[in-house]
Amino acid sequence: MSRIQKTFAALAAQQKKGLIPFITAGDPEPGLTVALMHALVAGGADVIELGVPFSDPMADGPVIQRASERALAQGVSLTQVLQWVREFRQTNADTPVVLMGYANPIECMGEQVFATAAREAGVEGGLVVAYPPGGCGSLAPLSRDNGRDPIFRRRRLRPMPASRPWRAWPAATCTTCRSRV
Repeated sequence: MSRIQKTFAALAAQQKKGLIPFITAGDPEPGLTVALMHALVAGGADVIELGVPFSDPMADGPVIQRASERALAQGVSLTQVLQWVREFRQTNADTPVVLMGYANPIECMGEQVFATAAREAGVEGGLVVAYPPGGCGSLAPLSRDNGRDPIFRRRRLRPMPASRPWRAWPAATCTTCRSRV
């Protein structure tokens, strides 16, 4: 059972909801990322969602887009993000870490290399925005084989109420398999 599964099982047994905060790795300053991860846990985080900066974050709002821009301007890379998870794991072996990002950096690194590096760093899961469940190529099986939980974003099947238009996700096309997300 993965750390994510154990965390959710423990929360369910206690009839609690989980807190899963998001930060963009490297923002506001690369040297703060690991300290911010520990601060999130101290503040009650059950799982940490760590954003991997990307130059064209099409599915993110302006706040995360600017955070990615600031991190990239300081040279933050996927390799560096994995190193920060490794550093976090030196003093925290329990809190699940999920990487959130886009397919391009993973594909540039190579799916097998990424899956192995993520396992070795201590990443528990990944949410790759550009990959739908049936169109993620070999990444989902590689992730599972390396003990990681692939996480997929689902598009709403019914219209969003007019009172919450900011939460609607537009349809997009997966550049890998050309399927609709």
